[in-house]
Amino acid sequence: MDAITSLRDDHKRVEKLFKQFEKIADGDDDKAKTAIVKEVIRELSVHAAIEEQVFYPSVRKQVPDVADEVLEGLEEHHVVKWTLSELDGMKPSEERFKAKVTVLMESVRHHVEEEEGEMFPKVREALGRKALQEMGETLEAARKVAPTRPHPKAPDEPPGNLVAGPAAAAMDKGKERVGLLGRRKPRSGAKN
Repeated sequence: MDAITSLRDDHKRVEKLFKQFEKIADGDDDKAKTAIVKEVIRELSVHAAIEEQVFYPSVRKQVPDVADEVLEGLEEHHVVKWTLSELDGMKPSEERFKAKVTVLMESVRHHVEEEEGEMFPKVREALGRKALQEMGETLEAARKVAPTRPHPKAPDEPPGNLVAGPAAAAMDKGKERVGLLGRRKPRSGAKN
């Protein structure tokens, strides 16, 4: 699969999750809301990591006309990762949960619209089928070792993200195995 098709498929999966959330946002099914948001966090964390490790650096070198769009994309990722990190472990009963998910959806939808409408067509035209196919294979390899949680303080450009990303992914996978993800740390002075 070529890189752009792979990234668009990610966008579609996340949009499907957003629509599921919107259908139940005003209801009382906190378990379903939590499950959807956990999946959104996972999908967007992996997607941002592979774009930042593979797609953006490659495109920035090979398609100079999209350098500004890449920088804007990195900034949009930064904002999304902070929002995801705040949602990670947050309970649907918390006052700002729904508002935070809504802002996340708006941010991501804006990002996807610009990426698919402006950047992807320029990249497809400039790189061609073979290069995009090869990049797609690299994206899929990166996906296997990508972080599954947001790490907004980690570097988002090479070479830093090429070191920090796999280390964060190993930490995420270890925490998943022992069931630590999704638990919020109590604030100092707060009772458990």
